[in-house]
Amino acid sequence: MKLGVYNAILHDRALPEALKVVKALDLDGLEVNTGGFLPPVHVPNIDQILESDAARDDFLAIFAVEGLEILGLNCNGNPLHPNPVIGDAHAADVVRSVKLANRLGQHRVVTMSGLPGGEPGTKHPNWVVNAWNSGGLDVLDYQWEVAAKFWSGVDVLACDLDVKVALELHPQNIVFNAQSILELRERIGATNIGVELDASHLFWQQMDPVAVVDYLGEVVVHAAAKDVRVNDHAGINGVLDNSFRRLDPSEHRVNLGGDEWANEWPKESAWDFVAVGKGHDSDYWALFLSALNRVDPNMMVNIEHEDTSLGRIEGLEYASAVLLEAARKAGLR
Repeated sequence: MKLGVYNAILHDRALPEALKVVKALDLDGLEVNTGGFLPPVHVPNIDQILESDAARDDFLAIFAVEGLEILGLNCNGNPLHPNPVIGDAHAADVVRSVKLANRLGQHRVVTMSGLPGGEPGTKHPNWVVNAWNSGGLDVLDYQWEVAAKFWSGVDVLACDLDVKVALELHPQNIVFNAQSILELRERIGATNIGVELDASHLFWQQMDPVAVVDYLGEVVVHAAAKDVRVNDHAGINGVLDNSFRRLDPSEHRVNLGGDEWANEWPKESAWDFVAVGKGHDSDYWALFLSALNRVDPNMMVNIEHEDTSLGRIEGLEYASAVLLEAARKAGLR
């Protein structure tokens, strides 16, 4: 098993400096962002790498200097967004990332399934949370048609290039739990589309990540280490809380494509992303790593740091210490 870091939290520094951070944490490598919601800060010359062996070798040499590995590529976004300014760009990033993985000798690309609108001609995605009415199922019927058309083509490409595409089970996507990934795979007869098991989104939806890994088995092809703390306020509003604040253009905000932006997190949140160990202790993470190891002893598990109470390096240090302790408890280190 390989343990590493998803590089988005280290986009504030150049790739060589980011790798030194990972090396100091006693981890194995870096999962590299290649587009989608975020720009590919650490690999800005993707097109050159796709065409030039020299550019490819120069990029790989940066990792070799520190004795670290690339632990997958990541282009999380919404490739099914009904606004073509966003959807087409993110879809192209997925395809390009699969091709880049093959060029770099990688076999994993992490992304999201995406979410279409509710019907043709709409401008915004529509997540059907609870399809108790026939209209909700009508929306889902249309969305599955859109999803199947796109992902069947990606699956063929990934198969040809010996790459597994790992879909994060993320809310506000058509694939967000065990049932929905199995439905996508069945609809398109997928051979090379599986799951990136990010425990955090399962925690707040009241799923058990260990049980999901055991249930899905070899469908799980990649993993992320990120924790969640469910707060007392969840007892008032539940975990589906929309108390977000729209940020003003004068404030610092993250662009998600087109004219879509990340909102400010609720101040009295139902739950928060926290560093590994702050929501679940190392004993739990040992069970999680053991479950992943049963599926694939070569599984890659990368820390995703989104704990706003901790600095970039502080959070990575905390999370890596807990994750390494869990690996030792599981007999994997």
